[in-house]
Amino acid sequence: MIEHRPVSELGGGDLGWLKALHHFYVGARSNPAHEALGNLYVWNDDELAPGTGFPLHPHRDVEIITYVREGYITHRDSLGNTGRTDAGDVQVMSAGTGIEHEEVAAPAQRTKVFQIWIHPRERGGKPRWETKPFPKKDRTGRFVVLASGFAEDADALLIRADARVLGATLSAGQCLFYRMKPGCKAYMVATSGQITLNDIVLEARDGAAVQDEPELRIEVLADTEIVLVDTI
Repeated sequence: MIEHRPVSELGGGDLGWLKALHHFYVGARSNPAHEALGNLYVWNDDELAPGTGFPLHPHRDVEIITYVREGYITHRDSLGNTGRTDAGDVQVMSAGTGIEHEEVAAPAQRTKVFQIWIHPRERGGKPRWETKPFPKKDRTGRFVVLASGFAEDADALLIRADARVLGATLSAGQCLFYRMKPGCKAYMVATSGQITLNDIVLEARDGAAVQDEPELRIEVLADTEIVLVDTI
C-alpha cells in the first residue's frame, strides 16, 4: 500500500521568517489524516529566511535528522558543539536525556531543510550531535545511507533508532529499485523533478507513505533528488 501525500494537501504555515510544510500531523495547521509511520513521526519541509532560525530550545528522547537542501545552517548546543551543515549534507542529533540547541540559516540566502524526527530504540542515553558531508556525485543513480541505527552502515551518521535515512540523485530516464524487508515501512520525498513510485506519479515535494510493499520501483521522469526513510 502506498499513500500519496501531495504537497497541496500537506499542512503547515507561513510565519514570514519560516515557511513550513508538515508531512505528518504535528498539531495545529497540520493535516490530521497524515498519521505517523512506525517510528517516523515528523518530516517538516522548512524554508528559512536569511539569517533567521530556531533559537535555543530543548529536546529529549528523539532522533533528529536534518537534511539541508539549499543554503546552510549553523548549529550550537548545550554540549558545546558548534558546526555548519551545507546543502546536500546531513546532521543528526540524539537528544537522549536532554539537550538544548539552536539552528541558524545562512545569512545571505534562503535555506531549505528537511527536519526528520524518529523515535529512538530506547529512552535515555547520552545526548550527541554530529554532521557529515555527503557529496551528491557519490549517490548518482543509487541510494546511499546517510544516517542509520545499524552497525553494518559504517559510513553513515549514527542514530539510535531502528531506521535508515537514504538519499539518491537521479536523472530522467533512470530506474532504481529498493527492496523492503518484511514488516518495514518507508516514507519518500522527491525534492525536485518528477518520478513514479510503483506507478504512482509523485511531483516535487510530494510524500509517499509505504507499507506492505516488498519492492519500490522508482522511474525518473525529470531529474530529481530523493530522500527515503526506512523504518519499522
